[in-house]
Amino acid sequence: MSQVSQQTLPVHIRWMIRRDMQEVLDIESLSFEYAWSEEEFVKCLRERNCIGMVAEHDDRIAGYMIYEILNTRLHLLNLAVAPSMRRAGVGRQMIGKLVSKLTHRRRRQILLEVRETNLGAQKFFRNLDFKAISLLRDFYEDTTEDAYLMQFKQQEPGGFSPVNRIARLAS
Repeated sequence: MSQVSQQTLPVHIRWMIRRDMQEVLDIESLSFEYAWSEEEFVKCLRERNCIGMVAEHDDRIAGYMIYEILNTRLHLLNLAVAPSMRRAGVGRQMIGKLVSKLTHRRRRQILLEVRETNLGAQKFFRNLDFKAISLLRDFYEDTTEDAYLMQFKQQEPGGFSPVNRIARLAS
């Protein structure tokens, strides 16, 4: 399949299963200079609060994501789309699935870290209403590279976000 653009590739997003691992590892190695190993995937997915999901198109894995469920937020640990299926809405659909898991009462935000040099990912997440809220110095174990902590906050019902008026007036 050639690089698809300006259209949305229909995908089915489901839980990751063991037989998906080889395709996930292939996408991972094609996507990242410092790719996760199979052992890292398995260790993470064995954690009680860690979830793996894949986006499937025509019985092939188009992309995947790994996230943690925490008390007040979701933490996206890894997301990648097969190079031949990028720019076709696969990543956007996976993030949409993650956003749909937020609730107004409990989990209202998604956090993730993006390498300082990964401008494509920074732009992708910014276009999906994530905001860089912090710079994490020397964040990665494999390099001395910094990371941006990015956050998506769910809006209050009716489209309103809570505002601390006192803090705003004091500044």
